[in-house]
Amino acid sequence: MKTEKYLIKQHTHKKPTVGISEALGHSETFLEFQESLSRVAPIDRPVLLIGERGTGKELAASKLHFLSRRWKDPLIALNCSALNPSIIESELFGYEKGAFTGAERRRTGRFEVADRGTLFLDEIGNIPIEVQEKILRVVEYGTFERVGSSESIEVDVRIVAATNADLISLTAEGRFKQDLLDRLSFEVLFLPSLRERKGDILLLANHFAMRMASELGWEKIPQFTNEAISALETYSWPGNVRELKNVVERAVYRSDSSLITDIVFHPFHHSYIEPHVPKKELATIETDTPSIGYLMDKSYKEAVRELEIHLLRNALKKSKYNQKRAARILGLTYHQFRGLYRKYKEEVE
Repeated sequence: MKTEKYLIKQHTHKKPTVGISEALGHSETFLEFQESLSRVAPIDRPVLLIGERGTGKELAASKLHFLSRRWKDPLIALNCSALNPSIIESELFGYEKGAFTGAERRRTGRFEVADRGTLFLDEIGNIPIEVQEKILRVVEYGTFERVGSSESIEVDVRIVAATNADLISLTAEGRFKQDLLDRLSFEVLFLPSLRERKGDILLLANHFAMRMASELGWEKIPQFTNEAISALETYSWPGNVRELKNVVERAVYRSDSSLITDIVFHPFHHSYIEPHVPKKELATIETDTPSIGYLMDKSYKEAVRELEIHLLRNALKKSKYNQKRAARILGLTYHQFRGLYRKYKEEVE
């Protein structure tokens, strides 16, 4: 087993598991987070990363490892949400041959493989309470036993944990050990969402667009139209940087030229299916509709103008600001829609 462990170590520290070069940004919020990350990286203590999906928790964990004194040793990751709770213990601590049905040989766990390095536990809130007990013992004493064994194994591992769950609430409900939370939270870093990094959206979009264009073998540098930039910067980005990457790469590969005009936020939309509008949103749209009595008090030109603005704004909301879909909703050609949009651009943005 020593040979197996050595090979895993060599493989894991040969190069980073995630691209640190993608940690891009110049917004104040982003730079403050990176400064906090760099400050705690050399301190050999546990770090807890809190952030929404797609904010780059794995990327932050990788940077913590490669800026630490452990950078030559392994960075081992375990996504606790991707595993059945019943097998998390054997994944972390390994098991002996015959420990349970199907255990035909000894298996080394993640703690043992990560010896002298860093263990990244993603979505740590999903770990069963009985496994948390064993993790706590490793943090406090640096020892554990494989499943099915009474032999203590010593390890020197720095834990970096991440979650988007409310661990304080889980602790109050008895689903997360307070002692373990205390040990893991030497430093707690909150990853900013993309909504808090408005100034970084275009920078990241250009980065992802350039990389996709290079992959496609383009010679020209991709450029976003003002309308596309507006759509990117006003979208709420619930999936954060990961979602931005997918949206931009999709827009580039679907484009017929280096000028990127069409931004599709929801790839499951079908051209011949009307976009679903939530009841709450539909109620808001209907409430804003100009009444006949209100329009009758206007001149012909004013009434037509207000109705056109309303229809345009309504179609853009329904299509999530995808102009080609908005044109279809209004029954217009894309050329007709573009003329209407240019006419009322300031009113609908």
